[in-house]
Amino acid sequence: MALTPSTMLPLGTLAPNFSLPDVVSGKTISLANFADKKVLVVIFVSRHCPFVQHIKFELAKLGQDYKNRNVGILAISSNDNIRNDERFQALLQE
Repeated sequence: MALTPSTMLPLGTLAPNFSLPDVVSGKTISLANFADKKVLVVIFVSRHCPFVQHIKFELAKLGQDYKNRNVGILAISSNDNIRNDERFQALLQE
C-alpha cells in the first residue's frame, strides 16, 4: 500500500489538461488529442510493477479491440523516460 495519500479526483470531475511526452513517437500528447473520443480510459502504470507485468498483453489487446470504437486509451507511466531502453523497445515490438 502506498504511503502517499490519494489525490484522486471525485468521479465525474472533468479531466484536467495535461501535456506529456509520447515515448513511442516523441510527440507531445495532451487532453486535446482525445477530444473526438466519446470515452477516454486513463491507466497509470509502472513497468516494474508485477501487476502491470501480468496484464501488459491484455492492455495491448484492449487497445487493439477498441481502437475503432471511439474510445481513447492512454497509459501514463510513472517511470523515467525510457525511450532508449532496449527492454522497452523490445516490449513495443511484441
